[in-house]
Amino acid sequence: MSSAKQAVTSLLAQLPDDCSLEDIQYHLYVIKKVYRGLEAAATQGTIPQEEAQKRLTEAVFSRSQQ
Repeated sequence: MSSAKQAVTSLLAQLPDDCSLEDIQYHLYVIKKVYRGLEAAATQGTIPQEEAQKRLTEAVFSRSQQ
């Protein structure tokens, strides 16, 4: 993983010149969430695709019945 400064520098280079501070904050938020997800996967492991689909289906149907 790159340093925080490198990640921000790379992000700013990719965004358009007229982006807002809110745009930058949003993209930093997404990057942070991705890094946290990758760390969790590395330390806690992952689940198979079939299990993820099963959990998602159960969650969607349980909410639609409320």
